[in-house]
Amino acid sequence: MNPEPDPRRAVPPVHELLESPVVMDWVVRWGRDPVKSALRAASDQVRTALSGAGADSATSAIRERVLAVAHGALQSEGRSSLRRVLNGTGVILHTNLGRAPLSPAAASAVQEIVAGFSNLEYDVAVGERGSRHVHCASLVAELTGSEAALIVNNNAAAVALAVNELAAGRDVVVSRGELVEIGGSFRLPDVVERSGGRLRAVGTTNRTRLEDYRRAVTPDTGMILKVHPSNYRIEGFVDSVELEALAALGREAGVPTVHDLGSGFLHAANAARVGIEEPGPAASVEAGADLVTWSGDKLLGGPQAGIVHGSNDLIDRLRANPLARAFRVDKMTLAALEATLQDYRDPERALERIPVLRMIGESADSVAARTATALANASRDVCRVAEVREMTSVVGGGSLPGKELPSCGLAVTGHGPQRLDAACRSGQPPLVGRIERDTFLIDFRTLAPGEEDMAMQVLANAIETAATCPEDESGEGGRG
Repeated sequence: MNPEPDPRRAVPPVHELLESPVVMDWVVRWGRDPVKSALRAASDQVRTALSGAGADSATSAIRERVLAVAHGALQSEGRSSLRRVLNGTGVILHTNLGRAPLSPAAASAVQEIVAGFSNLEYDVAVGERGSRHVHCASLVAELTGSEAALIVNNNAAAVALAVNELAAGRDVVVSRGELVEIGGSFRLPDVVERSGGRLRAVGTTNRTRLEDYRRAVTPDTGMILKVHPSNYRIEGFVDSVELEALAALGREAGVPTVHDLGSGFLHAANAARVGIEEPGPAASVEAGADLVTWSGDKLLGGPQAGIVHGSNDLIDRLRANPLARAFRVDKMTLAALEATLQDYRDPERALERIPVLRMIGESADSVAARTATALANASRDVCRVAEVREMTSVVGGGSLPGKELPSCGLAVTGHGPQRLDAACRSGQPPLVGRIERDTFLIDFRTLAPGEEDMAMQVLANAIETAATCPEDESGEGGRG
């Protein structure tokens, strides 16, 4: 009796696979050496599997299996580590998910600038070297009522630059109630001290009066710093000093007053339209602040950037500081920021075009309608386990603490919320939701119009995957 042929011998040689039309297409996309390595690894993996009992020994099936394994490996290795994610968390300015999504105009501006050369540091009018600091500066000055402006790479850099230029080796007077931690364990006192300033905290955590500042201001004071509580709230027995009074004290003592606004909502009228209360940079200028700093990628809805504006002489000093080069922004940031600021020249246009403003201002009824439509168009598997449910969104990103937005989305039961969460995060693109009370939730407020069907397809695939995943000891799948 002849023995059964060894199915492992049916694995085709790598050189033969390289000559197939489909693999030739892979070589064009990924290169010959990576494809060759993937085919070798896939062949070894399939040979190992074929040594087990009951393996399919059909030559055609073995060949397709090798190609499938190799293709999967190439796709995984060739995938960018930074990629698009569908945000179903209900957190609009989600720091871990990149904060503000750009408007179409801003994204288009970036694409145009990066596709070729630009006048980043070239004055085309005179044919000589120019300065990148001129880009966006006039727009910021126009929109805030300031004399001049400077763009750096984030708000912490803006504060650090101001401290280093105005108060290196000198006192920075700030209320104890404003010594914030700005995220990622970075704390304002550390930023001040690493920038060369000496922290001079006044008052108490909950109460600081003008007289506390007055006693602290001496000939050795470099600046008075007021920090807007954009990522926290102190309630109850509270007292703080208005910016206008601090600016007056600064002028009296000959000390510049700097307002770290944090998030910054550019148009007061738009803030009222979307139902929030948040001071804007123009109000800080009107109150007499010599410099104002805030973020480009929070409530402004633009790219990550630090915006600092104020008097001509102080901005000139900041531009000349060596740290300005270390903190400078690139052409992509400037292109995106300029397009975003252009939209703000018309408040109505900004509400329509800036995604962050749209998300904050969208009514709960509108979110519910988008959710219901998406579920109606979803697969049977999704409809069996998902239901429309009211939920609550937040702005996030260190902005508007305590502000909740009534919202709507899908609550998905069955298969274990952890397993479903992990399967959605493994989707293409990943869909990130949240788990509450053993239920997986997808908040539609943070899904842009047009992303709903894509999210439902990822969810449908995740439900199929989660249904076949073994449970761990707790009855839930791991996060993978």
